[in-house]
Amino acid sequence: MSIRIAPPLPLIFLLMIHNAFSGYWAVSYSHPHICALKNSSVIMSCTYTYPTGYQIMKTFWTNGSVKGVEPPDLSEDPEYSQRLQYLGDKQQNCTIRLSHVTQKDEHMYYFRFTTNVTDGKWAGYPGVSLTVTDLQVEAPERVTEGDSVRLTCKSSCTLTDRATFIWYRNSQPLTERRDRNNQLLLQSVRREDAGRYSCALHEHTYISPAVYLNVTYPPKETFVVVSPSGEIVEGDSVTLICSSISNPPALNFSWFKGGKFVGSGRIFSISKISSDHSGEYKCKSTNEHGEKYSDAVTLNIMYPPKSISVSINGSAEIVEGDSVTLICSSDSNPPALNFSWFKENQSSAVGSGQSFSALQSGRFYGEAHNQHGSQRSDAVAVTVHGVYH
Repeated sequence: MSIRIAPPLPLIFLLMIHNAFSGYWAVSYSHPHICALKNSSVIMSCTYTYPTGYQIMKTFWTNGSVKGVEPPDLSEDPEYSQRLQYLGDKQQNCTIRLSHVTQKDEHMYYFRFTTNVTDGKWAGYPGVSLTVTDLQVEAPERVTEGDSVRLTCKSSCTLTDRATFIWYRNSQPLTERRDRNNQLLLQSVRREDAGRYSCALHEHTYISPAVYLNVTYPPKETFVVVSPSGEIVEGDSVTLICSSISNPPALNFSWFKGGKFVGSGRIFSISKISSDHSGEYKCKSTNEHGEKYSDAVTLNIMYPPKSISVSINGSAEIVEGDSVTLICSSDSNPPALNFSWFKENQSSAVGSGQSFSALQSGRFYGEAHNQHGSQRSDAVAVTVHGVYH
């Protein structure tokens, strides 16, 4: 029996084959978990290795893994084809960029490649887990003027990229304020700070939904509106309206005339106003945070002459050749400037002006006039005695 020894060549050939395909298979991801902002672009950094001697035939990313089924190439998926950009090569870089991400893109993504050798393919599983977040502003519903308030821009996960937050009030950037991380601190808040607040990330288009910050404060301005606003004549109906700027709106109002309480309610009405209502009025508005008085408004009531009286300068009895001066006085607004004098039982005036010189006996009365009317006085008697020689 003979022993047959195989020539050494096949062994050398096997060694050559082993050396030609030496190495290992691997896919490495820089960030296996990525939290990205809605509508932003995501970079999934990736490198891969494979044994030497193999030739890369195809590289692609996928988010499907069904046993026994070739996973889909996302670059051929209409949902991704316009948004996916392969930044790698066919050597070791397998990085991609996915643009305009939304919550529908939340999947596990992994890289896969095939070679020129049967069964010479590899999938880097598990891959990159993508979470997509929006931004929400968290703020108190109500704050009081003078308080300090902190607003927070919240995301559902911790953003992978270093984030610089931007704040807006009523869609205008708050360039004068500095944020602390993802927070906005308003110290000694003012009523002007009320508004709709939203946040965003620097160099990103997405802006959070706005949240209204309600700043409450005591009455700041209280003022009285008089209706009608023009000249007020005795007998008119007049309404005083108390208005104030406050948050919440003032519900309690008080009215004062010359410092004396005269009524309550936002509206103070006077029907058939008289000269007795003339004077200075003010109102006080009150809410839960404080009170404020208005400036005084003056009601100047116009009325025709009344309380007409005639006074005699000296004696009502004179001798022939002398005269007696009669003076007419009246209460009116505006003051009467026109006066007429009449002798009893005569229809025509015998004089004008506030004073009248009587030269003959008789009963005389004065009549005062302003633009609102006229009134006559009671008659006064003048007696003229003859001179005897």
